[in-house]
Amino acid sequence: METIKGTVENIIYQNETNGYTVCDIYDNEALITAVGCMPVLNEGETVKVNGDWITHPEYGEQFKVMAYEKIMPHTVESIEKYLASGIVKGVGPSTAKKIVGRFGEQALDIIMFNPLKLAEIKGINAKRAEMIGSSLEEQKGLMDVIIFFQKYGLTPSYSNRIYKVFGRNAIEIARSNPYKLSDEVHGIGFKIADRMAMNLGIEPLSLFRIASGIKYALSQAAADGHTFLPQNVLEDYTSKLLRTSIDSIADALVSLQLEGKVVMEKTDGQTRVYLAAFHLAEKNVSAKLQVLAKHECEDLTGNLEMILKEFEKSEGICFASLQKKAVEKALANGVLIITGGPGTGKTTIIKSIIKVFKKCELSVELAAPTGRAAKRMCEAAGYEARTIHRLLEIGYLSETEVQVFARNEDNPIDADAVIIDEMSMVDIVLFNSLLKAVTCGMRLIMVGDVDQLPSVGPGNVLKDLISSNAVKTVRLTDIFRQESESTIVVNAHKINNGLLPVIDNKSKDFFFLRKSEGDNILNSVMDICSRRLPNKFGYDPMREIQVLAPTKKGIVGVLNLNIELQKLLNPSSKDRNEKMIKEFTFREGDRVMQIKNNYTIRWERTAGDSVIEGEGVFNGDTGIIKQIDGEAHTLTVCFDDEKTVEYEWVFAEQLDPAYAVTIHKSQGSEFPVVVIPLYSGPSVLMTRNLLYTAVTRARDMVILVGREDIIKQMVENKREVARFTGLSDCLAAYGINSCP
Repeated sequence: METIKGTVENIIYQNETNGYTVCDIYDNEALITAVGCMPVLNEGETVKVNGDWITHPEYGEQFKVMAYEKIMPHTVESIEKYLASGIVKGVGPSTAKKIVGRFGEQALDIIMFNPLKLAEIKGINAKRAEMIGSSLEEQKGLMDVIIFFQKYGLTPSYSNRIYKVFGRNAIEIARSNPYKLSDEVHGIGFKIADRMAMNLGIEPLSLFRIASGIKYALSQAAADGHTFLPQNVLEDYTSKLLRTSIDSIADALVSLQLEGKVVMEKTDGQTRVYLAAFHLAEKNVSAKLQVLAKHECEDLTGNLEMILKEFEKSEGICFASLQKKAVEKALANGVLIITGGPGTGKTTIIKSIIKVFKKCELSVELAAPTGRAAKRMCEAAGYEARTIHRLLEIGYLSETEVQVFARNEDNPIDADAVIIDEMSMVDIVLFNSLLKAVTCGMRLIMVGDVDQLPSVGPGNVLKDLISSNAVKTVRLTDIFRQESESTIVVNAHKINNGLLPVIDNKSKDFFFLRKSEGDNILNSVMDICSRRLPNKFGYDPMREIQVLAPTKKGIVGVLNLNIELQKLLNPSSKDRNEKMIKEFTFREGDRVMQIKNNYTIRWERTAGDSVIEGEGVFNGDTGIIKQIDGEAHTLTVCFDDEKTVEYEWVFAEQLDPAYAVTIHKSQGSEFPVVVIPLYSGPSVLMTRNLLYTAVTRARDMVILVGREDIIKQMVENKREVARFTGLSDCLAAYGINSCP
């Protein structure tokens, strides 16, 4: 094995996910081409590489790197080149020249150990100086972490996540307790931590390992929507995962129960095993709903007829009997559920309930689970609506991602009534937090379509509430929206009732293009988005057309659709900067979606001559990348509501390409046009309520592209993945007859 020391002159290729790099290194005598795993490598850096010479059949002689380490540059020329490479946030070529010109060979020491001295240079203030120092220190710490975890098969992308959580303590933590990585680092599963633990010599049958395996199994179940697992299911899964006996798992369960980390509950001859937080949430929800549902509210129905007549006249409508009943029940009960499909008047009822409450001088708060759903609620009802998290005044424990709510039992919501829309999206943990902030005498009205996909988080709250008969419920069945004019509404109800939709292409808003092969479906979707819809109807493919796919993988899965649609709608250009994040090359001009609520990130919006500032970007918000700044390590997005947000690289992982998104991800959203590719997929995904959910996301037009037999299969596939939840059982004991 040979060792070469030199300066990286040129990065020819680099995969930021796995660290594979092809680069030119100058060793003071010649320029050599090096290939291998060299993560976080930048032009201008000095490196020492160990490896052997190989001859590539196409590219000739290359140096295959088996191991490498970075060496901080020490000459004025190499230091300037290193800083000018953009590796240090806040430093570009011109700033690098100034720093080296002022401090010479001491420049890196100054940045590392006395960064405030940089403020002596014109154009660098104290804040920027500290940022430069922190960036260089972070690069050094991150490199150490990457090299350590590389020995255990972790890619640089995973190492970067670990470093974000634990910083320079990451190596020490991993050596003492590798399972802590799977507990606290998103994306680091138990299997990765377990492989590392085995390499570090932790005993396979240790109680510590088995307990971690059980928690992992329950966490995986929660990710699939379960709040508990039957003990036999849990033991079987964990036994296969750990390759250990059922007896040893049972012993570890007892230990976890004594520590209060799991709860075991016997119900109907079955032992349920909960992570403690989910068990507590179900019990708290059940107890609070019992109190709220049985509370006798002040009678406000005296002037109801007159108020409703005024509303009907102003809105130009005529209430059906069930709609009137829903309003009456909202006034008479502490808790009410209103459910129904598209076009059944849910929004009209929300508006009328608000009108009645206002007439009665009651204050009302409107909220929904996501930012996009709250925005829709606001636009439809004509009143301010917030996310439930905002309503509860979310905050974070200092310098952590642990969420806390300012609104709770001691500081309840300041309103006489709370109306929650899109309740099917609310999971058990969020619902528990909401109920903590609701007091007796306050009215809680929950609105949603129980036939939509359930929440992404654990629980099946809306369905469990309705099936338990513990909460008064009004189910709307009559279709009002656009009546017979909307084929979208008609077909949505047909699908939900197990009937084939009308796909004769005679309507103005529902179309079906028959294509049998995956590549033909893909090409049709691309043509529809790039040419046919923009040319014929004037729809903007970046803002008004949304492709919704059942799956992520495959030729017409979200991953491939985003790559292909980007090529067509926003091709690579020397005028557009790019940045690879999470295996996707983001480009200026790309359509993107926020995939995680971020309540602290700053935004700006221009309003006339003034600039409005605020905080918060929400899961489901979409926008366009306006700028990618390699020197500042930032990416700027202008969202559909004109908010402009600057992301540091670390937060840019909260963005996904959004030319196409999964149907699950579209919950709570509405788009002018929805294009749905339909090809073969797992039966667990290709279900009736998935198709129903996709169709109901469209406001103006639905276009199905694919195979007619897939439509038939999905309509006939009533399968819903069963969720192990205990809320309905908890509530059943407090049953109250639901409304007819």
